[in-house]
Amino acid sequence: MEPTFDVLIIGGGSAGCTLAGRLSEDPQLSVALIEAGGRGDSALITTPAAVIAMLPTRINNWAFETVPQPGLNGRRGYQPRGRALGGSSAMNAMIYTRGHPADYDHWAELGNAGWSYAEVLPYFKRAECNSRGADEYHGDAGPLGVSDLRTDNPFHDIFRRAAEEAEFALNPDFNGAQQEGLGVYQVTQVSGERCSAARAYLQPWLGARPNLHVLTQTRAQRIVFEGRRAVGIEVLRGGQRETLRARREVVLAAGAFQSPQLLMLSGIGDGQALQGLGIEVRHHLPGVGRNLQDHIDFIFGYEVDSLDLIGFSPRGTLRMLREFGRYWRTRRGMLTTNYAECGGFLRLWPESRVPDIQLHFVVGIVDNHARTLHLAHGLSCHVCLLHPKSRGAVTLASPDTADPPLIDPAFYAEPDDLERMVEGFKLTRRLLDAPSLARLYKRDLFTADVHDDAQIREVLRNRGDTVYHPVGTCKMGNGNDPLAVVDAQLRVHGVEALRVVDASIMPTIIGGNTNAPTIMIGERAADLIKASSAASSR
Repeated sequence: MEPTFDVLIIGGGSAGCTLAGRLSEDPQLSVALIEAGGRGDSALITTPAAVIAMLPTRINNWAFETVPQPGLNGRRGYQPRGRALGGSSAMNAMIYTRGHPADYDHWAELGNAGWSYAEVLPYFKRAECNSRGADEYHGDAGPLGVSDLRTDNPFHDIFRRAAEEAEFALNPDFNGAQQEGLGVYQVTQVSGERCSAARAYLQPWLGARPNLHVLTQTRAQRIVFEGRRAVGIEVLRGGQRETLRARREVVLAAGAFQSPQLLMLSGIGDGQALQGLGIEVRHHLPGVGRNLQDHIDFIFGYEVDSLDLIGFSPRGTLRMLREFGRYWRTRRGMLTTNYAECGGFLRLWPESRVPDIQLHFVVGIVDNHARTLHLAHGLSCHVCLLHPKSRGAVTLASPDTADPPLIDPAFYAEPDDLERMVEGFKLTRRLLDAPSLARLYKRDLFTADVHDDAQIREVLRNRGDTVYHPVGTCKMGNGNDPLAVVDAQLRVHGVEALRVVDASIMPTIIGGNTNAPTIMIGERAADLIKASSAASSR
């Protein structure tokens, strides 16, 4: 007998864990979550500072690369994605931001009923257990731990002073009444430990809910159909192929790269392209894999002689040994760092309706996604473009699931993106040149000889890359949108009993970090599926 469940969820990332946790609250609904990676509960994940995702390994990491990017002078970009329960929430910088309210209102204006800011805010609040307590914008009873940083790093005050010196407003809550301003980020942590989506939504219930089934080290190969209805998935587990069946729905939650890949491998996508690879066309849906959006990013870096900044030196090693003891005793100090501890949102021009750029101020030197190490202490500052106009695509390299998809974010394909990043570079430098920071620098690592606009454009092309926020490749939209893949209920157009629930459904990228919005999507999808299940049972 083929194992059969009510709902099959493919992908144990942020949305998949959220969805499985919420659906399994109903004891009458059997739920299976399929994850290609491991359990996601090791100390390398729970200890915030033990982030190894950026190192050149595949530990908990798909470690994708893009195709060569003309806008980056032909370089291939790096695209780390989580490969464990919790997905990228098990390896990210834990920053808790939601984007701007106007982002969600725009989704609704595009015809996606139920996705305005007023309608999604209750799902953000339902997810959140904020250590500051509940208010108009925040919840304190949800499964996702959100807290202030526990690093006690004096550079928080230095950053704030520099912001005031550069005449930028301070903002203590980027998810409150307004987004604009600079300050210290809240993070998805509980008592100084990472709170991934798996820790929040799955781990408390493993073995406690008989209707919740979690299969790790199990890789989906294709969706199984009977006619136009999705009825299961074919998986590879322990070197053996098997089929899992779904009585009610199959849900793709494999992320912005692998959800469209699995749709295409299952015959849903651009028919001509699929036929060219020898894949039988189940349904011609040309938007699958299109509409890829990502935040292009540039990083400033400086050597600074301070042991409050993470780095490599004999004195720094001794300091870190003491910090291990402090973390063990109190869950405070440097080992609770998310690295990108400060930052915020700025407009490039007074007439901008919403912030144009986001900063991530890092208490260490970041070079080549932290894969190029420096024998020094220092700080970095990311600047990313929040609403790029460039649109890329995810396509198939082959009909083999084992081959990673072809990822083309098309960075700087739209010239206006580069010009806005030039202005973002200048605005960020204004902050970094403020006296409280500038007096600390021993050496400018990457931009000492960069002065005029032509030099700025060149360094942006030579050193820019993603800040890890790919979205949009299974676009939410109505039937009049030629690129729409799912409707406002997240159901795939043209087939039955198949939904996509992850960041790929975003029609436009939100202005901020994408993890909290992805969890919100999982929360809302749980209600949509529960309502559909209840209706079908009547």
